[in-house]
Amino acid sequence: MEAIDELVQLSESMRQAAALLADEDVDENSSSSSSRRGSTFLNVVALGNVGAGKSAVLNSLIGHPVLPTGENGATRAPICIDLQKDVSLSSKSIILQIDNKSQQVSASALRHSLQDRLSKGASGKSRDEIYLKLRTSTAPPLKLVDLPGLDQRIMDETLVSDYAQHNDAILLVIVPAAQAPEIASSRALKIAKEYDGDGTRTIGVISKIDQAASDQKILAAVQALLLNQGPRSTSEMPWVALIGQSVSIASAQSGSVGSENSLETAWRAESESLKSILTGAPQSKLGRIALVDALAQQIRSRMKVRLPNLLSGLQGKSQIVGDELARLGEQMVHSSEGTRAIALELCREFEDKFLLHIAGGEGAGWKVVASFEGNFPNRIKQLPLDRHFDINNVKRIVLEADGYQPYLISPEKGLRSLIKGVLELAKEPSRLCVDEVHRVLVDVVSAAANATPGLGRYPPFKREVVAIATAALDVFKNEAKKMVVALVDMERAFVPPQHFIRLVQRRMERQRREEELKNRSSKKGHEAEQSILNRATSPQTGGQQPGGSLKSMKDKSGQSEKETQEGSALKIAGPGGEITAGFLLKKSEKTNGWSRRWFVLNEKTGKLGYTKKQEERHFRGVITLEECNVEEVSDEEEPPRKSSKDKKANGPDSGKNTSLVFKITSKVPYKTVLKAHSAVVLKAESMADKVEWVNKISSVIQPSKGGQVKGASSEGGLTMRQSLSDGSLDTMVRRPADPEEELRWMSQEVRGYVEAVLNSLAANVPKAVVLCQVEKAKEDMLNQLYSSIR
Repeated sequence: MEAIDELVQLSESMRQAAALLADEDVDENSSSSSSRRGSTFLNVVALGNVGAGKSAVLNSLIGHPVLPTGENGATRAPICIDLQKDVSLSSKSIILQIDNKSQQVSASALRHSLQDRLSKGASGKSRDEIYLKLRTSTAPPLKLVDLPGLDQRIMDETLVSDYAQHNDAILLVIVPAAQAPEIASSRALKIAKEYDGDGTRTIGVISKIDQAASDQKILAAVQALLLNQGPRSTSEMPWVALIGQSVSIASAQSGSVGSENSLETAWRAESESLKSILTGAPQSKLGRIALVDALAQQIRSRMKVRLPNLLSGLQGKSQIVGDELARLGEQMVHSSEGTRAIALELCREFEDKFLLHIAGGEGAGWKVVASFEGNFPNRIKQLPLDRHFDINNVKRIVLEADGYQPYLISPEKGLRSLIKGVLELAKEPSRLCVDEVHRVLVDVVSAAANATPGLGRYPPFKREVVAIATAALDVFKNEAKKMVVALVDMERAFVPPQHFIRLVQRRMERQRREEELKNRSSKKGHEAEQSILNRATSPQTGGQQPGGSLKSMKDKSGQSEKETQEGSALKIAGPGGEITAGFLLKKSEKTNGWSRRWFVLNEKTGKLGYTKKQEERHFRGVITLEECNVEEVSDEEEPPRKSSKDKKANGPDSGKNTSLVFKITSKVPYKTVLKAHSAVVLKAESMADKVEWVNKISSVIQPSKGGQVKGASSEGGLTMRQSLSDGSLDTMVRRPADPEEELRWMSQEVRGYVEAVLNSLAANVPKAVVLCQVEKAKEDMLNQLYSSIR
């Protein structure tokens, strides 16, 4: 015991030396503040299977039965007991320290408390460490770690490594006597060899000797280990034999009066019992006293191994500091001006590293862009729009907002309320984006500080730099949150009135077209009935002349159609002729001019793509036609054809009323068709090309799904499909007006507007974050850092 007490002060000095080499602070409170440090010469980690007697051995070291033992007390989580020796206490006293407060407890109370906590984690999933700090007069000043059995489910290499990998910790390989003949296959021994190949910090403990007292084979194997005559893997470490129950026996007997020395009596009794069982074993390797001496010897040996390296490191550190002082000028640190100059120089180094991390993506800088391109857009896309635009929810909101007003007559108030409610959902993803970028910037500050060599030489100044930068980033985070919330509120507060004007106009136009179709259908039926009646009452004579007239009209129509087909310059490809390709003139919004492009239409996929040249393999843009409408546009800006060749080719009146221009637009006015364009204006090279292009595109648009072909001109000879319903014309005529269908149509229109606004926010929120956080971190934060140096 006295040997270990002498090593405590040396251990603390070596710990402080290691902290200096690691550029950590060493002050008067360092020992108390780092009492749970992982790297210490006084750590003792117990390794063994379930039932090996690990807890009983550690109880013997403590001098009190604190740790649960037996089948019901099997350790299911790491238990760390930090022991401090206090000779002023009696051998029965245990002081529990919690947050600088002391409380006297009994060993049985601690044991039952630990057993309850272990029982709650009986599922085998708990890996949290149980930490206790005790003061007693019976225990050496060690930190004991009782790990779960190596054959339990929760034990893996990571958990063992957390405690055994530190090159100062002493490893106790605890094996029951019954397993001594097969010691070479012990898993605990193999793990100890992995972390301590030369055996300089490992001690073997053979427990439960009393349970194998009648088996001579086992006793012979135990004596061989104690004499270092065991397998080769066991000869490099010291071995100690224990019974392990002496503390429990002493505790049971301590109820009698005058039993102050019961522990010493129990330990001596344990040694005598072991001597009678292991007659040929060395007495210096039997019992608890022998285990304490072995621990002191291994700790001393480990210190001798580490001490030269620490001294060499301290000497090198001193040389580095001396060289740095010589480089900067020793007189500088003796004046406030010199100290300020050094601080400014270190700030400049930190600034260079920070800007490099931000601009070059080093450290965590790339995560800023990853947040903008990944997490934030995904959160916007995952907003529950379907739930909010469900017809029942829309009807409820509109009715509640409009009150007594019929919602189909005055829906604007309810639809505005719906838009505001849905756009409110965008605030949370925006705030999360700000928080995510803030965490990235804090990590970048820390990484830049660690990558600045000068700051590593002055740890207090390094912490101050990180603290100032982090405080500035907190302010920028709050400003950024206000900014992004203001962006969302701006979209919520002002919905363009043109949207509702167009909504009403489109609704009225839709109703007008339905009426026209209804009237046209009834008119056609009346004309057909009149035609049948005329044919029934007309004479049969003179039938040749109308027939001839019809034949001549048919010939003319066939000839016109033939000329149109012969005049088309488009190319057809594909197994079923589903691919059509040819040149079209595309109007540029920037220059307001025409550019000749090669267009390819795939009727099977419903895509229209174009390239600049015919031989290019990759499209410069692709239009999804199923989401579009095609419209005829008057070519008023096109100059009239003056050449006689054009007049001859197209007829004397071809340039008067015909147009080669048509336009592709989206069904939803706020959605784009191609890139950032809401409409694409195209111009064919001939009327035949235009007819074929429009017919092909119209067939792909599928009017049954809502597509429209607007502005068909019978005079130009165009055959454009025109449909406004899911069925035939008769179905449209027969279907009555449905208020719920009208409301569903309006909610779809509003949803298109909301999606367009969300897309705009997905593009604008990152800009606000960059302005309020990233750019301010590159300027204002660094300025605050410089201004803080006085």
